[in-house]
Amino acid sequence: MDNNIENSISTKDLLSEYSWYKDTFSGVIQDACDDFFEKNFSVNFIALSKNINCLLDKESCFVTKIQIDKEYDMFFRLTEKVIEIVLDKILGKNKSKFNINKISDLETKIITSFNRELFSKVKEQLKTPSVKEIKRENFDMINLTFILKDVEQGSKDAGKIIITVPEVLLEPQKITSQVEKFSENNFPDSTTTAKVVVGKTKFSLYELKNLELGDMVVFEDSDIHNFEISLFGQIMRVNVNPNMNILVSEEVNNGGNNMADSHNIWDSIEVEMNAEFDAVKISLGELKDIEQGLVVDLASLYDNKVTLKVEGNPIASGTLVIVNDRYGVKIDEIIAPKDQQLANDSEQEFPSEDSNENYEEESYDEDSESEEEYEGEEGEEVEGEDEDFDYSDFELEDENI
Repeated sequence: MDNNIENSISTKDLLSEYSWYKDTFSGVIQDACDDFFEKNFSVNFIALSKNINCLLDKESCFVTKIQIDKEYDMFFRLTEKVIEIVLDKILGKNKSKFNINKISDLETKIITSFNRELFSKVKEQLKTPSVKEIKRENFDMINLTFILKDVEQGSKDAGKIIITVPEVLLEPQKITSQVEKFSENNFPDSTTTAKVVVGKTKFSLYELKNLELGDMVVFEDSDIHNFEISLFGQIMRVNVNPNMNILVSEEVNNGGNNMADSHNIWDSIEVEMNAEFDAVKISLGELKDIEQGLVVDLASLYDNKVTLKVEGNPIASGTLVIVNDRYGVKIDEIIAPKDQQLANDSEQEFPSEDSNENYEEESYDEDSESEEEYEGEEGEEVEGEDEDFDYSDFELEDENI
């Protein structure tokens, strides 16, 4: 069944013949429009199909069937939008909404006459059928689809014209290769970009906003003998030989279990953080050879930067380390959210309290509210002082709250 559909609807021949149809009929249809409507419309060839026109999509059409000879017919379908554009241009814009089912006799004659003009131009490009072909054993039809637009500047309205011609009356030319084609031997050495994921871990928002340079994050969902390769949405786990030169012996506190300094419930929410290398190139031959249990040589990756991401947003970057039997990242760069970076840049344009005492003195006078209302009581943090982390950077699921 699939082969029948492939042969009757979309064939490889149509791909190689497309340029011939476009070159042959684009000028023909444009000339017919210019002769009939005095260069008021532009026509562009947009689609070629066999037996079934997938671009019509249940649009209302005005259909004209014209007999070529005793055995063959040609069909002209003008969508409702094309008829509206044409009639508005020729007869003036109608105040009421256009309805193809309510066109007048005069409007019908105009459209039918235009279709006959199209027929006379297209027929000149058809061959005369042989005696055998007149027996009509082949009922395959070719659909030529064009877009018609008003040439008036600023006009955006457009509609489709579909012309259906018996395939047996056409002699299309196929594109023939003038240069040497690609050999299958070329492809194994061709490269593509892949994403290599080191591991994942859960991180609270409090821990996240308190990351500092030199901190080390260990990924609980990682294994020094495995990486994940992600390519075009497909994920494959591969075995690797770990580089023990990056092993660190120090104890690492992966997060802050002590939440005493946390100010609100949002700080305790956990999000998933993953670590991935910068995009790497891998050959198609190497991808093809990857199998379950096979060890893949990715030694060159260890020199690349690793980026920490939450919900796809980069948070920090650093170098890969091994802690016990897990991978970790020693942070050497904190990637500030855009909003926070803009705020930091703007702060530099104004003097700080430490650098300009006069600025602080002018901010409060004897008649103003007490200084405690601004600074709070001694030893008490001012509400909102620690709200510099933008939670809107991450999408949180209800189940995490």
